[in-house]
Amino acid sequence: MKQMHLAAHFPGVNSTTVWADPRSRSQIEFASFEHLARTAERGKFDFFFLAEGLRLREHNGRIHDLDVVGRPESLTVLNALAAVTERLGLAATVNATFNEPYELARRLATLDHLSAGRAAWNVVTSSDAFTGENFRRGGYLDRADRYTRAAEFVATARELWDTWTPDGTSRPFAHSGPHFDISGEFTVPRSPQGHPVVIQAGDSDEGREFAASTADVIFTRHGTLEAGRVFYADVKSRLEKYGRGRDDLKIMPGVTVVLGDTDAEAHRNAAEIRRKQVSPQNAILALEQVWGLDLSSYDPDGPLPDIDPDPGSNMVQGRARVADPQAVAARWRALSEAKGLSIRQTVIETTARQSFIGSPETVAGELAMFVAGDAADGFILVPHLTPGGLDDFVDRVVPLLQERGVFRSEYTGSTLRSHLGLADPVWKG
Repeated sequence: MKQMHLAAHFPGVNSTTVWADPRSRSQIEFASFEHLARTAERGKFDFFFLAEGLRLREHNGRIHDLDVVGRPESLTVLNALAAVTERLGLAATVNATFNEPYELARRLATLDHLSAGRAAWNVVTSSDAFTGENFRRGGYLDRADRYTRAAEFVATARELWDTWTPDGTSRPFAHSGPHFDISGEFTVPRSPQGHPVVIQAGDSDEGREFAASTADVIFTRHGTLEAGRVFYADVKSRLEKYGRGRDDLKIMPGVTVVLGDTDAEAHRNAAEIRRKQVSPQNAILALEQVWGLDLSSYDPDGPLPDIDPDPGSNMVQGRARVADPQAVAARWRALSEAKGLSIRQTVIETTARQSFIGSPETVAGELAMFVAGDAADGFILVPHLTPGGLDDFVDRVVPLLQERGVFRSEYTGSTLRSHLGLADPVWKG
């Protein structure tokens, strides 16, 4: 029977977290990270996943409200978590645009040693000059080059990790390519799992190709079982040309889960959570991100604007731009008119992450169906509460998955690669 993989995403600073809930706590105090990581390990999850924020986002020239307290550096947090966990994988999102291979390879190899082989690197890229202003080479990278740099970055890091042999001897390294020209000696011996696990996040065609050629896990999203199957089949079909098997890349969409004692109660809970996530203020901010215009005079409980978006707007800085604002606005208008939705109701309906909503039995069954139906190999759960948002899932859903025989009852290995069913990398001497 096909086994499910599960990971926990620390919600941090984003529109998923419900800060108005009295159970919400700090997203920067270590106790919050520790609570969620220990919960994930109690549930026998594969890994704990941290996102990255390299600059406070701005909206209409002001710091975005959700960013006021910032976000700490991922590898520092994960090194601390290595001391309070034993089996849980530890995944850091680190940008390949604003880092250098030698330094990052050392930091990841160090985490891999401190955790006894549980480190992972979520590779992301950027062509955002706004974020780049925080760095010496701000904005220098053309969008078309971001994946070529990332591919060379990962290849160079793996070259560095392979400069130490499995028996503990080292040799000099030298790499010369379009983006990096380095030589010297790597200071960290080969880690317990050979290389940290490489994760990649992205749904674009170039992102899929990069994942197929390079990654061990792809972090994605899809809204329906059929959309998941299409994505799964497409990405898996790209592996053969790189000499890889179907099981060499795990596909794990990010999802939310809302539980209730009954399906009806769960749907009521989900509706209330979405209303809290999309406050009247956040509804207007989401609208302005699409339209690129100051829409503060509009009533969140009124109709959508009848004016066209500004495709060249720079109102929003530090967030992914809407690829085709005209098309998005047209879809939102059509939905609003068809269902009689207000601005806030439209944003609630169009911006929700893939969710599983229902009783524990219903959610367990749907998760298992996605995996058995080749729509996913597992899931990265994004809770709406910090840090206790996974407690109910681990207590009420995980036992049902274990009873179905689709999820482990105990860890059978000690490294993240063993949890994911990935072979150790072959040393390239």
